[in-house]
Amino acid sequence: MKLQFMLPCVVLLAATTALAQHEMKTSATQPQSDAQKSFSHLKSLAGTWRGPVTVDPPQPQIKNGEPAQISLRVTSRGNALVHEMNDPTKPDDPTKYDHPVTMFYLDNDHLTLIHYCDAGNRPRMVARTSPDGKTVEFDFLDVSGSTDYGNMYHAVFTTVDANHHIEDWTFMMPGNKPVHARMDLTRAQ
Repeated sequence: MKLQFMLPCVVLLAATTALAQHEMKTSATQPQSDAQKSFSHLKSLAGTWRGPVTVDPPQPQIKNGEPAQISLRVTSRGNALVHEMNDPTKPDDPTKYDHPVTMFYLDNDHLTLIHYCDAGNRPRMVARTSPDGKTVEFDFLDVSGSTDYGNMYHAVFTTVDANHHIEDWTFMMPGNKPVHARMDLTRAQ
């Protein structure tokens, strides 16, 4: 009977120790890499953001100036950042309306994103940081899934201040025709 009780305790203790060791490796006492600094910076944007979208060249399904809503949420004990885009004028039903999700995470010494696109694919991009640390630019690495309808190709996050940031996304249409979307966002929550 004691053994049955002790075994789960031992497993829990081992798991807690492993997590503590993981946290020690990424503690504030060790210098952060550029990727870690960029990730910390992006995590500081956690919250809900709203602002107008500008698309170039214009697209029939999006009118310039239409509102966008972005939600950023830190998850997985701080190891991932979830980014969700939606149109606040449409019902919250991701099965009928665009609602792409992007995950940011550190992969060794690279800040990486995977964009779960409404086009049915998953492009992966890796970050570069500007010298001032306020701009994080993501370059295309590869894509999983079909690109028959195009794929997200590039992203840039520019922080203006704690309550204002700009997101620039490039979607590559079939035939390598880029469409640029710019969202000028202010913190809503």
